[in-house]
Amino acid sequence: MLPGRIQGHTRYLGKPPGWEPETDGDCAHLAVLDTDLGGLPIMMSVWEPTPKEIEALARGAKIVLTVVGTGHPPVALHVDEPNAG
Repeated sequence: MLPGRIQGHTRYLGKPPGWEPETDGDCAHLAVLDTDLGGLPIMMSVWEPTPKEIEALARGAKIVLTVVGTGHPPVALHVDEPNAG
């Protein structure tokens, strides 16, 4: 998946502290939209599957969410309307 640029983004997130490209790989800047959901602060980002990933999804592959650390924050995944992000 490739990080996209969410419409109306309010800031960019960079690599986390201690991230070493030589050992951890590339870490691109991620555009996020800061907003709220029923009074709860949320950050939204968009991700664009590559053509290879689209083919894999069409064959039944799953989407994997990886969270760095030992605690799992509340997260949500959904499919947006085409060209909405």
